Amino acid sequence: MIFGMNFKMPFDKTPLQVELATPDEPQPDNREIVQAVTVDQAAVEQRVNEIRERERQQDIAEKRRQEELERRAVEARKAREAEQQRLRELQQEQEAERRKLEQEKAAAQKQREEAEQAAAAAAERRKREEAAAAKAEAERKRKEEEARKAEAERKKREQEARERAERERQLQEELERESQERASARRQQVQSEVDRYSALIRNTVTRNWIVDDSMRGKECRLNITLARSGFVTSVSEGEGDRAVCESARRAILKVGTLPMSKDPDVYEQMKDITFPFKAE
Repeated sequence: MIFGMNFKMPFDKTPLQVELATPDEPQPDNREIVQAVTVDQAAVEQRVNEIRERERQQDIAEKRRQEELERRAVEARKAREAEQQRLRELQQEQEAERRKLEQEKAAAQKQREEAEQAAAAAAERRKREEAAAAKAEAERKRKEEEARKAEAERKKREQEARERAERERQLQEELERESQERASARRQQVQSEVDRYSALIRNTVTRNWIVDDSMRGKECRLNITLARSGFVTSVSEGEGDRAVCESARRAILKVGTLPMSKDPDVYEQMKDITFPFKAE
């Protein structure tokens, strides 16, 4: 039998494994009929172009999604840096105010001492000095009141800064929690799709599997590698009963293309998968 076929489909670079039966291997019974298929080259190329265009559009959408995530991350980082810079400036202002208050307190103390020395030195200047001392005392009290208000304002700003920091921390925790929930939901979705397509593959192979009575109850594990389209690129020799392995392997190669999800995450888990097959 001679097959003349010319495929230009974008399969994986893994070479297609085709095995021809040798005279020593068991041949299928006369009920199996091999048919030659002539492929319309134009239809094949049109289908290939459709698949390529669909994959290109998916790649563009994924690239845009990644760019949007990166843009949001940059904006969040810039916002955090601006807030940190503002907090540093606030701390610098508070330190400058503290030093200023200390200087003012020292100046007031010096003025009191000078007033007391002047009162002791000249009795005739006592009244004037007492007046100056009273004035200095009033000024001291005024400055102390201003200092008290400034301290209260400083504590208020510190409290507001702590509250803002706490709100930012809570927001960050909420964002991380939402991210974890989305990731968990995505993993469950992917696993559900993997389970569903695994069942579809098993059912597809079973419908095309001819089981001999001597095989019933026996098992075999076959490793299957698939292209994105579901095309079977290779099937392992299998581990288990030799007859079951060979029969199941022929059924898989006979099907040729198995059900495959368009989801890239699902494909990544199913492109190289091992199935247990039990002859029922």
